[in-house]
Amino acid sequence: MAALAHAGIDATLAAWDDEAVCWDEYGLCVIRSTWNYPEFPSDFRNWIEAAGSAVPILNPPDVVRSNVDKRYLLDLERKGIPIVPTEFFQSGEKPNLAHWVNRPFVVKPTISAGSWMTRRFHTDEIALGIAFLQKHLEDRDMMVQPYLDSVERGGEVAWIWIDGMVTHGVRKAPRFEKDEEFVSEALAPTERAREMVRTVLDTLDADLLYARIDLMESKGNDLVSEVELIEPSLFFKQNPAALNRFVSAVKSRIS
Repeated sequence: MAALAHAGIDATLAAWDDEAVCWDEYGLCVIRSTWNYPEFPSDFRNWIEAAGSAVPILNPPDVVRSNVDKRYLLDLERKGIPIVPTEFFQSGEKPNLAHWVNRPFVVKPTISAGSWMTRRFHTDEIALGIAFLQKHLEDRDMMVQPYLDSVERGGEVAWIWIDGMVTHGVRKAPRFEKDEEFVSEALAPTERAREMVRTVLDTLDADLLYARIDLMESKGNDLVSEVELIEPSLFFKQNPAALNRFVSAVKSRIS
């Protein structure tokens, strides 16, 4: 907020689920920290429709809608993007996890943020994993992914893209439900990272303001674990120059 004010932008904080907000009074709405939307996905989608008809929103409403459910990973895979192997289950489905025996895995909702309801299960916890999955399949769709031990060695990196450029990255420590987030200092983008981010974002036909591409290493290859286009932490504290670029991009879109 201070950086926006310093740039001469009159900005206020407004909650997406505050019914008293008149969105047509604003010239631009920039989504930043709507981290409670997984609890109310239908309401959030309805808000996107309503607010999107009243004010320009960034990232654009069609991008936000398609990014709510992590099944977007399957679309990326169909387009040739390597992703962390993911199995999806519909609400009410009876899951068969026999093929996960002796393999550590992660279970989480297909609509989630901030590691909400995300749990890791060790090789000897298949029964616990099945029970957790079945419990939550009663009222929501869920997903299962292998737990890649490379993340213990700093093998998950979040790359930040602002207005056409990869500005920096951070290494992320494994994080599950109720864990605090721990990340490294800013990493300089590698050409390999730039190429992967470019390849992923080229699959989208949209005017993005920001994006965060989370990559995990597996057998020397980069796999996409998430493409965050709604409310990702952009780790401006680690790289203040990226904040300046963000503010400049917001100002250019207002004008």
